[in-house]
Amino acid sequence: MESMLNKLKSTVTKVTADVTSAVMGNPVTREFDVGKHIASGGNGLAWKIFNGTKKSTKQEVAVFVFDKKIIDKYQKYEKDQIIDSLKRGVQQLTRLRHPRLLTVQHPLEESRDCLAFCTEPVFASLANVLGSWDNLPSPLPPEIRDHKLFDAEGKYGLLQVSEGLSFLHSSVKMIHANLTPENIILNKSGAWKIMGFDFCNPATNPSDQEAKFLCKEWDPNLPPLCLPNPEYLAPEYILSVSCDPVSDMYSLGVIIHAVYNKGKTIFEVNKQDIYKSFSRQLDQLSRLNPNVLVNIPEEVKEHVKLLLNVTPAVRPDADQITKIPFFDDVGVVTLQYFDSLFQRDNLQKSQFFKELPKVLQKLPKRVVVQRILPALTSEFVNPDMVPFVLPNVLLIAEECTKEEYIKLILPELGPVFRQQEPIQILLIFLQKMDLLLTKTPSDEIKNSVLPMVYRALEAPSIQIQELCLNIIPTFANLIDYPSMKNSLIPRIKNACLQTSSLAIRVNSLVCLGKILEYLDKWFVIDELLPFLQQIPSREPAVLMGILGIYKCTFTHKKLGITKEQLAGKVLPHLIPLSIDNNLNLNQFNSFMAVIKDMLNKLESEHKTKLEQIHSMQEQQKSLDITSQLNHSAEQQPAKSASQPNIFKSIGQDLLSGVNDKKENGQVQKQQIKASLTLEEKQKLAKEQEQVQKLKSQQQLTPSTVTPVAPAKQTKDLTATLMENMSSLGSFSVGTSKPAIGGFAPVINMAGFPTPVDNMRANRNMQNGLNSNPSLNPSAFTMGAGNPNQNVFSSTGPIGMNKVTAMPVPSNMHNFNSLGSTPGMLQQSQNIRPTANISSLDNFFGPQKPKVSMNQMSQQNQNPWLNQFVPSQGSLAPSGPAAQTGVMNQVGFGTQSNPFFNPQSFTHPTNTMKSSSSANNDLKDLFG
Repeated sequence: MESMLNKLKSTVTKVTADVTSAVMGNPVTREFDVGKHIASGGNGLAWKIFNGTKKSTKQEVAVFVFDKKIIDKYQKYEKDQIIDSLKRGVQQLTRLRHPRLLTVQHPLEESRDCLAFCTEPVFASLANVLGSWDNLPSPLPPEIRDHKLFDAEGKYGLLQVSEGLSFLHSSVKMIHANLTPENIILNKSGAWKIMGFDFCNPATNPSDQEAKFLCKEWDPNLPPLCLPNPEYLAPEYILSVSCDPVSDMYSLGVIIHAVYNKGKTIFEVNKQDIYKSFSRQLDQLSRLNPNVLVNIPEEVKEHVKLLLNVTPAVRPDADQITKIPFFDDVGVVTLQYFDSLFQRDNLQKSQFFKELPKVLQKLPKRVVVQRILPALTSEFVNPDMVPFVLPNVLLIAEECTKEEYIKLILPELGPVFRQQEPIQILLIFLQKMDLLLTKTPSDEIKNSVLPMVYRALEAPSIQIQELCLNIIPTFANLIDYPSMKNSLIPRIKNACLQTSSLAIRVNSLVCLGKILEYLDKWFVIDELLPFLQQIPSREPAVLMGILGIYKCTFTHKKLGITKEQLAGKVLPHLIPLSIDNNLNLNQFNSFMAVIKDMLNKLESEHKTKLEQIHSMQEQQKSLDITSQLNHSAEQQPAKSASQPNIFKSIGQDLLSGVNDKKENGQVQKQQIKASLTLEEKQKLAKEQEQVQKLKSQQQLTPSTVTPVAPAKQTKDLTATLMENMSSLGSFSVGTSKPAIGGFAPVINMAGFPTPVDNMRANRNMQNGLNSNPSLNPSAFTMGAGNPNQNVFSSTGPIGMNKVTAMPVPSNMHNFNSLGSTPGMLQQSQNIRPTANISSLDNFFGPQKPKVSMNQMSQQNQNPWLNQFVPSQGSLAPSGPAAQTGVMNQVGFGTQSNPFFNPQSFTHPTNTMKSSSSANNDLKDLFG
């Protein structure tokens, strides 16, 4: 990297030194700044050509510099001859003014080291373009190295040279006498200009019709710079020492050959023996080989043969050459017309510019940019021609790169952007707005392009406003968002509200609808939708435009309208508009379709929201209840042990959320999942309500039993009862017939035995009890139950199996069955029943007193025994009232306890007979 920088630095230093040494002390440098070396030209390519600018006006020029160092090898008198020849040529060029001659901007200036003069901006000499690179900078400029002449350029260049010769021969009466590619300069626009009048030969009798010219004899002893190039001289110069205007035409023929043969001449001349060379050349020209002209276009080949004819009188003059069909090419005619444009009036110019776009497509880009574009932009000073010139300039801009556009076209368009008259200028710019926004830098867009669009929206002409509104959507994607939001949209809204034209109002709405996609959601909701409610007119087209904006905003993926906006602003605005009397049926249907879509979206979104909220509330409520139940279960006092086991098991079942299943003799636990359906949550809520009801009931507190002293010695029937119970145990419970009449004590609650939860029932219930009932401890067992039953339903609650009670009177209410719960004692039907004497021991206590049934009932020592009274040697209910009271006391009433259904108590069909001794003992026991 450092080596490259050093190389670049040395190159720049060398170029600066060359320029400084070349023009140091020359008066030209007082008025002009000399730039870099770009080309070479003149006789022997002795003149170096530099870029330059005029200090006062910054006008671009070309500076021709002849460095005297290159002639240091010559003697003084030879140096003087060379300097005099060069001065003569420049001075003659300065005096001549013609479009086909190189224009001199500053005359020749001489200093001790150099000669210098300034001309119009120059690209290179024709010799440089054709491959002669003598006296050029190093490295070779790529513009010259890669330059290729297009067909139109070559044709028109030759035509320009012919026109220049015509001017010299006809008007000036002068022979150039050294017409070569070195003395043909291509200016910056690509035009071919003649220079190098070092050996020009004016006529001796310019006033006469037939001019006569004196010709000097060839002197081989002179320096080469004091002699013309012999390869382009007509044979008569050397062989007969005569010359004529057609001698220049011979030189033109050789130039045509060189243009189409990469700079090669027809013959090579030996300057040491020039007479012999020209004699041989004369013979070859007399019988010209067709291969010599093989690369010459067919339409001009015959004319070239005439130009190279050895007889001067046969050669065509310059005027005749300019009129040959070879130069009737479209590109040549176009370029020629541009060169004569200053001579045309506005009508001719306008007609030409209208047809120009068809021609531009056929011309090479470089020809268009170099030759046509400068001529077009020069017409911008004429406001009347701008509408005709501007479309062609913008057409050229489309073919240019962004760099070329910024460098060559944009500076010329700057003043045109600010022109307001004629109005067609604004229309043309609007039609090409995408091009301007694509290639114009962002700063220039804000400063020049967008202000023009804003002026169009505020223009008094309805046509301009309408066109602007139609065009804005085509380039809206190229406008930066802040400009669109803060400048463009407000002007469109003003145009819609303030105009009295229906077309402008409708086009404003259409324009806004098309550019919605380039806006953000909240800007549309906050700015555009409220603006729609401000539009005063109610024409059908306006209403449909409003509907269109609502629909686009509603359906667009990026935009959308919130349900709050739909409910609060959009629908209240659209619904009244839908019933406007100006709307027809199709328009009304369009309104209703959009309104229905909005309502459906509003309904679905809000319904979804409410469902989610409800689901969250239910889930939170369930979690809260479960948490409270767990907390209350942890804080239950020790007295809960006195509650019936059935309630404890139900509470555990609900709190733990676990059901015990008995399948194939095994108990399986199934955890209730946290994620429940809505129906399951409702079911759970009902169960929890029932649990709360159970908890709110007053707990059963057994009354303390005050023993009453017996009046007489009570007979101890324990041994007898044990014997009877043993005899009763001989009856199997595993039979298919259900047993009745006995309670199996399960849990000792406060010193009193309680009945088990399961009773086997018989559908044929009878009133009263069997005459021979007997106590069977296993008659009441815990059934397996249905694990899927609901604890609060009548078909079978969770945690309890169906119970079959003892026979009850017919007026007794039926009680619902209970299912078994986890944690309760369950007895299998296959277990052989045995006498549970310990339960009876607990019942009587350690003293085993003899208490009558009436005393026990009055003192409420055991509520379960209140339902039994002695009747004909058997246990029978004391009546419905007694039974109901007892059951209500333990919480099994028909109203307060939903677990029992009186209809579930049926009369047993089979009874078990007891011995007469047992009956007698029971009589003694109970009374």
